[in-house]
Amino acid sequence: MKAIIYTRVSTVDQGKSGLGLESQFNSINEFCLAENIDVIEHYSEVETGKGADALDKRPQLAKALQHAKKENAYLVVAKLDRLGRNVSFISGLMESKVPFIVAQLGKDADPFMLHLYAALSEKERELISTRTKAALQVLKAKGVLLGNRTNLDQARALSIETTKAKATEFADKILPTVLSYRNAGETLPGIADKLNDMGVKTRRGGKWYASTVANIIKRQAA
Repeated sequence: MKAIIYTRVSTVDQGKSGLGLESQFNSINEFCLAENIDVIEHYSEVETGKGADALDKRPQLAKALQHAKKENAYLVVAKLDRLGRNVSFISGLMESKVPFIVAQLGKDADPFMLHLYAALSEKERELISTRTKAALQVLKAKGVLLGNRTNLDQARALSIETTKAKATEFADKILPTVLSYRNAGETLPGIADKLNDMGVKTRRGGKWYASTVANIIKRQAA
C-alpha cells in the first residue's frame, strides 16, 4: 500500500514554529511504519480549513489528491480536521475517488465513522468560535479595546489555552495507567493495544496508537 502524507496548520505562527506540522508528520509516519504503508510523498501547507470550498484555498491539498490519484495511493492525515471541519467538504472528498486514511482513527475506519467524526469536527469548530467570542467578552470587560488583530489573537490564545488545559487534564488521568504498563516493560504499541482492549478512548474518542501513547508521555515530560 502506498501513501501520500498531508499535513496542515491554520495560522502563520503555527507554520513558522513547525511544531504542529512536525508533530503531524511524525505521528503519520509512525502510523505508516506500523501498518507497513509505503510513504512516497509529503505535502504541507499553512491555510484555513474553513468552508465547503476549502479545497480551492489549499493548492497543496489539491496537489496531494492529484498525486495520490495518479499513483493509486492513499492520502493520509493525522486527524480528520486536518482535511477540514466541514461535513459537506469531507463528504465531497470521500466521493472524489481518492481514498484517504485518518491515522487517529485507523486504516479500517468505515464511511459512517468518518461522517460521524466530520460532524464532531464541525461542531468543535463552532465551539472554538464560541470560546473565542467568550474570550473577547472577557477582554472587553477588562476594558481592552476590541476590533483589532492583536486583541483577536489574544482571544484565540485564551481559547487555545482552555483547549490545552483540557488536554492536560485528560493526560493526567490516563498517565498512571500508561506508566504502569511502560514500567512493566510494555512497548508503546503494546500499551495502545491494552488501552483499546479495555475500551478506553483517546480524548477525541478514537483508537490508541503508539504515537498517541507517546504524546501522552511527552506532554507530561514537557
